[in-house]
Amino acid sequence: MRTTVRLLRIIGLLVLAVGLSACSAVKLGYGSAPQVVYWWLDGYLDFTDAQAPQVRDELDRLHRWHRSTELPKLAALLQQASQLAPGDISAPQACAVVNALRGRIGAVAQQAEPALAAVAPGLTAAQLEHLAQRYQRNDADFRKEWLDAGPAERAERRYRQWLERGESIYGALDDAQKAVLREQVAQSIFDPQLQAAERQRRQRDALQTLRQASAQPAQAAVLLRGYLLRTQDSPDPAWRNHRDQLLQESCRTFALLHASTTPTQREAAARRLRAYQRDLMELAGGS
Repeated sequence: MRTTVRLLRIIGLLVLAVGLSACSAVKLGYGSAPQVVYWWLDGYLDFTDAQAPQVRDELDRLHRWHRSTELPKLAALLQQASQLAPGDISAPQACAVVNALRGRIGAVAQQAEPALAAVAPGLTAAQLEHLAQRYQRNDADFRKEWLDAGPAERAERRYRQWLERGESIYGALDDAQKAVLREQVAQSIFDPQLQAAERQRRQRDALQTLRQASAQPAQAAVLLRGYLLRTQDSPDPAWRNHRDQLLQESCRTFALLHASTTPTQREAAARRLRAYQRDLMELAGGS
């Protein structure tokens, strides 16, 4: 389920998501990750009093593993990025960092499989209906934001997303740098219809997999492993092609934005990344 993938990303990448605002936010956000993920998942699955302790224990276990095993690897990626920041960065170099990060998500997914297999068979029909209804609400939100919006509104939303990411790394961007982002967004192949189709495919797959796991508890691990693999690499060739092209496009956009930055902005980015790296290493050591 898309819920599962977000669980993995929250545990694995929360430090990067909240980290681009302040170093203290990295430590606070990461330390509270199991609680945040539990509350978020509970909104989708409405855990019973009997299920809650097991889910919390599994999230704590995954968090401990991630702290000791994955944080040093994420810190190494931040070190690599900080070393690249002062110079020019090509699109392939940017994509190499992204692909390394995707590899870390895959590692978390593999580590989470036993927990998912333990929890999934106990989900009730009412809980799966609750999940289906939550998916429907999410789909309605996606439709309102992306499918019902006109091209200009969609382009503005995507530009704002890029602007927020860019300024979280380099600080305030000037008009010329903002123009680079607007031009790239205007030329983007982004297709919200394909995005919506893949979202719905994953949701159908999630619900079917969880129903099968409930009916066949002994096969839960195999069923969930298959689902996670299909989520990471969709069986839909149209989506895979679109996803890969979007990745290449994003790497080119980042490389063009980086090329427009000043030495001062690049050094600021390098300092910020080094600070995050230090925070992750402190967290990995239990600080």
